[in-house]
Amino acid sequence: MLACMYSASSPYRIITVCTGNICRSPMAQFMLTQAFKAAGLENEVVVDSAGTTAYEAGRPIDPRAARILSANKIAFKQHVAREWRRDWFQDRDLILALDVDHYGWLREAAPDDESREKVRMLRSFDPAVAEKDVLDQGIEDPWYGGHTDFDNSWQLIRASVPGIMEHAKAELEARRNRNERDRAQESAQDSARDSGENPYDNGDDRMDQAQQVRSIS
Repeated sequence: MLACMYSASSPYRIITVCTGNICRSPMAQFMLTQAFKAAGLENEVVVDSAGTTAYEAGRPIDPRAARILSANKIAFKQHVAREWRRDWFQDRDLILALDVDHYGWLREAAPDDESREKVRMLRSFDPAVAEKDVLDQGIEDPWYGGHTDFDNSWQLIRASVPGIMEHAKAELEARRNRNERDRAQESAQDSARDSGENPYDNGDDRMDQAQQVRSIS
């Protein structure tokens, strides 16, 4: 039987990545999580976050990031910063880098081309810069600044959310179509086996075999 890579119940998994996982990436995580929930996709799309370093591992979200999320009524659970793990290249479907250095680090660390293709700049989904070079798609670290810098990060992330949602919806639809094709092929093969036919054989092959037998005799 054919085995589908993803079952119908497997969520599409997105991870947002910055340096320490206390500012930009958790902001993006919770903004995307709420957007997918509002669209009724909270069970189909799962978003989490991580940092490329262990500098802030174990610490909560930066209070300034928490402030702007709260001010915009973005729900966020208790957050604990964590460092990126290599096995997430396989487990995640879309890996969103918040700045150019994260993008380069992730692309270099990717174990294969398939994993590397999952890495995208978060702002590559922002129509304002989608066609620009990767170097023009970064979101600078607001940690060194003040509330204005966090407000700017908020605005840049927010501009990318609709594009990310459309991408995820398209990927979910493509996955459903693949699963339906696999099930249909599986069902056809089962029916062929039940009738005693070779599911991989066809009429032309059988005619060729008959002609070969006649020519030999």
